[in-house]
Amino acid sequence: MELNQCINFLLTKAQQAVLQYFRARLAAFDITPVQYGILSCLWAEDGQTPTQIAQKLCLDGSTITGILDRMESKGLLTRTPDPEDRRAVRVVLTERSLRLMEPINEVISASNRDVLKIFSDEEQAQLKNFLERISQHKPAPPAGNHGHSARNSSRHA
Repeated sequence: MELNQCINFLLTKAQQAVLQYFRARLAAFDITPVQYGILSCLWAEDGQTPTQIAQKLCLDGSTITGILDRMESKGLLTRTPDPEDRRAVRVVLTERSLRLMEPINEVISASNRDVLKIFSDEEQAQLKNFLERISQHKPAPPAGNHGHSARNSSRHA
């Protein structure tokens, strides 16, 4: 298969282009796209656990911890003990991050419009629908070799 026909390559290439664009637009606020994702989760519902945020953003536990550390050092959030479960922590927005909500959301909205302006309204809706369908689709693993080539499988027999 030609590389430019591989869905993984095409999605990665598109994602990298969009990521670089959003990274540049968010740089004025000293936040990254993934940090924006965390802020967005908390703007919608403050006081979530790191696990709740990680699940919404499809991140693993070790990744979210490091990002929260950096955001806390920037004064964007704090982690406080959960009053109902002392083993858990809640991630809480700071005044700084609350003040950033409107200007950041304006930049995100404008960036989405800029990226998608090459498509009609109908195409934009279709693209979002297709991407959501791909993200929800869980193809079955290949039967038998669990993704290993025949050569690799024989070595492990």
